[in-house]
This record gives sequence, structure tokens and C-alpha cells, in this order.
Amino acid sequence: MGNLAGKTLFISGASRGIGLAIAIRAARDGANIVIAAKSGVPNPKLPGTIHTAAAAVEAAGGKALALQVDIREEEQVRAAAAQAADHFGGIDIVINNASAIWLAGTADTPLKRYDLMQQVNTRGTFLVTQSCLPYLKRAANPHVLMLSPPPNLDPKWFAPHTAYTIAKYGMSLCVLGMSAEFASIGIAVNALWPRTVIATAAIGMIDGVKVEHCRKPEIVADAAHVILSRPARDYTGHFAIDEDVLRETGLGDFANYAIQPGMSLLPDLFLD
Repeated sequence: MGNLAGKTLFISGASRGIGLAIAIRAARDGANIVIAAKSGVPNPKLPGTIHTAAAAVEAAGGKALALQVDIREEEQVRAAAAQAADHFGGIDIVINNASAIWLAGTADTPLKRYDLMQQVNTRGTFLVTQSCLPYLKRAANPHVLMLSPPPNLDPKWFAPHTAYTIAKYGMSLCVLGMSAEFASIGIAVNALWPRTVIATAAIGMIDGVKVEHCRKPEIVADAAHVILSRPARDYTGHFAIDEDVLRETGLGDFANYAIQPGMSLLPDLFLD
């Protein structure tokens, strides 16, 4: 398996959850982690800040740069990309992890929620990637990874939460377009999605989801590590599933990733 030592990862939404797990996994190799997130001060509903994430990264063996960034704000994102590249000497990997979720039907989705999901999920992914692109072009093995699902046009994935599905698939469509656009210059663009629901602070706030039926974020982080260690020119345009990626490495037992081993697992959205 490859190693991310000395690589610089720009991760949106890395103050907690899957983004933080990816950061810590890369930090164990000795990577540089740019923690780009809004959480500068503690929030009683959503534990974790850019500063606690930076401490965790450094405790794991990496180097951290904590940047308070709202990815809806163009000037903040462009300044953060420039500061990250200046601080670490470049950007090798971009993880578009930041996401907003609102699982409700059309009548129960306020426009401010619709706008938030579009601005964070689709527009934020596009903006972060665009802002880091000049630095990725100079990297030895550049990767962009979206935490988004394989596009699935079955109406059953739209009907319960049309607004969220549109916004989340916007991230996936960025993969579809950018992977083809950047293929000639050797920048890999892929998506990664979990087979089962992952226990994060955001999921814990959704009614009806019990964390004992979920997996830990580390399964996604380990799968991301595999993808990001691959030669960029040889692996791009894929919509990968965490289990499948890890199976390709020979792993067949996923019990250690369960919050409560032995419990049934909730399948994630958008997967038949």
C-alpha cells in the first residue's frame, strides 16, 4: 500500500466526522493536513473545531494548518488555498468532504436550506477544486476526491428529499466532468461513498437513525487512503464504495469498523 508522507491534503469540513478521520489516517503517514472548516469555536451540538482537529492530526504524526473557512465565500476559499500552498509548498490532494443535509420533501424544505445545500455541496465542491487547481497542476501525483455517491436516477432516491439529492449529485457530476477534463494533465478525480451509514455528529441529529447500526468513519478513511495512494493517471473517474475498495486490498472482515459489532447495519442512501 502507498504512503502519503510529505503530501499536503486540503480537506474541507475536516473538523469532525469523515473529514477528520481521513485527516488522521493521512497524518499517520506523516502528511500535511489543511483543515478548512467553519468551526473555529466549540458548538454544543456539533463537537470539534479546526483547532481540536489540528491537535489530533499532530498527535497522529502529521503537520496541521487550521484555517477557518466558509466554503460558500469565494474570497475565503481562494485565500485559504493560497495560504495552504505557501505554508506547505504546494497542494497534492483535495478532499471535498464538506456537505449540508436536509432530508425532507419539497413542501418541507425552506429555500434557505435548499440554497445552503447547493452552496456547500455543489458550488463549494466546484469552488474548492477550482481554487486548488493551479497547485494540483504542479503536484507529482495529484488527486481530488469527493465524498459523494454514484449517480443513480431511480426516482426513489429523489422523491423523499429532492433538494438534497440534487445538491449531493451535483458533487458527483463534478467528478464526472472534471475527471474527463483533467485526464490529460494527470489529475485524478474520483468519488467515494460508504456502503452503510456512518456514525457522525450530523447523522446523530437525524431522527430514526441509531448509531449502533452504523459504522465508524475510519472505514471511509481507510478506503480514501487506498485511493489517494494510487497513481493518479491510472485511477480516475471512479465512483468507489468503501467496502469494495478495501476488498480489493484483500480485506474481507469489516467487523472492527462497526459501532456495535454484530448489529445489523443501515445501508446508505443512493445504493441499490
